[in-house]
Amino acid sequence: MITAIVLVQVEADAIPEAAQAIADIEGVREVYSCAGDVDLIASVRVAAHEDLADLIPAKIGKVPGVLSTVTHIAFRSYSKAESESAFDIGVEGA
Repeated sequence: MITAIVLVQVEADAIPEAAQAIADIEGVREVYSCAGDVDLIASVRVAAHEDLADLIPAKIGKVPGVLSTVTHIAFRSYSKAESESAFDIGVEGA
């Protein structure tokens, strides 16, 4: 699976509707509204890189109110739980 983070600029008065419309698109896992340089951040997962071309410009980019997108493709995932479990390997009753 390929994970991508999509930064989305949206017309100010369309943010809630655009966020929900994006969240309803197959392949989109989560959508966050946020403060800062972008209005929405969407986490997407697809099977192949070619699927990103179908998902982002053809679907997310066509949602009413969306002005632009910037996509970042994830290479590897890290989490606190994963790093903590790595230190627990082989440690018995310490």
